[in-house]
Amino acid sequence: MKLAFVSPYPPSQVTLNEYGYHLIRSFIGKPGIDEIYVLTNHLDNDADYERYACAGIEIIPCWKFNDWKATWSIQKKLKELKPDAVVSNLQFMTFGSGKIQAALGLFTPWMCRLIGIPSVVILHNITETVKLETIGMADKKWKGKLFLWIGEQLTKIILQADVVGVTISQYVTILKEKYKENNVVLLPHGNFELPDRKPLLEPLSKIELMAFGKFGTYKKVEVMLDAVKLLEKKYPSLNFSATVAGTDNPNVKGYIDGVKEQYKEMRNVKYTGYVPEEAVSDIFHDSTFVVFPYTTTTGSSGILHQAGSYGRACILPKIDDLERVVEEEGYDGAFFNTDDADSLAEAVASLVENPEKRRQIEDKNYAAAKGLPMSELAEWYLSHIYRLTNFRLN
Repeated sequence: MKLAFVSPYPPSQVTLNEYGYHLIRSFIGKPGIDEIYVLTNHLDNDADYERYACAGIEIIPCWKFNDWKATWSIQKKLKELKPDAVVSNLQFMTFGSGKIQAALGLFTPWMCRLIGIPSVVILHNITETVKLETIGMADKKWKGKLFLWIGEQLTKIILQADVVGVTISQYVTILKEKYKENNVVLLPHGNFELPDRKPLLEPLSKIELMAFGKFGTYKKVEVMLDAVKLLEKKYPSLNFSATVAGTDNPNVKGYIDGVKEQYKEMRNVKYTGYVPEEAVSDIFHDSTFVVFPYTTTTGSSGILHQAGSYGRACILPKIDDLERVVEEEGYDGAFFNTDDADSLAEAVASLVENPEKRRQIEDKNYAAAKGLPMSELAEWYLSHIYRLTNFRLN
């Protein structure tokens, strides 16, 4: 069987690149899979993909981020390759920061149906649970209503795929009840490969708060930096620092530069910029707490799963989707009120003052990260793909 994936892939900086990396590699060597194609976006220098090349996967840049013609470029390549099935790794901004370009790219599953290739979509967010105004999509009420309507139409288009998987059980219920479709299934986020665990050195003297992602819309680091200031006053004998690991959200260019200027008096803050795949482990190992400075969520959190795989405690906002994922998948952390630096500082302090509780959370998160490895999740996908293609193993 020839299997194609439509997905960002490192070192592309398009959202979901790292998830695509781990998911796609988990299919290598699976029974019945002869060839794996990764249809990903063009880079300034496509030769940079060679850093992530490996046996069993062919990386094929064939579409451009923010290109109106991305779907047609993908269609052309699929007709050339003639795969037996296509898996699309999507969220609503996968194909562009521009709203029109992003929307047109989401016609890819519908296009697969038109050309007769069975398709599976893993959809990481749905418009029904996202606060559009907080992710840079709608700054006025009428815009929010308009984009919600557009989101609903795009969801109908995505649901033209043979199977649409979502990562949270509530999303299955919402999509089935609202859109009256029976092709929606739960495909959990899955866990990345477990690295060697490096427990924190005890007792803690240097405490690093780390936030990871694309910042400026619903992920804003000011609350974390303000909390560090409060913690320094509360515990003058401890050494606090913060790491902002990542880049601007494409919708908020210049956000991190603005933060650097606003907090330029803080000498204990590190801004990493883009974090390549090979540097991710150091970022997590160097952290004491992984902070989620979110005001809303856009689906299950890859950062949560990574924090677990590195055995780190999480500092989490009280947001429905995030609390639900934590509960369903067995993770844990200290919770704070959204966008409240005092509350965030108190959450950190609760674990600083109770190291046994912190260690329990670290152990629980690490155990949760063992729950559904990507290698097993690939079997979930293949069960659907085999059914769609009437494929039978010898």
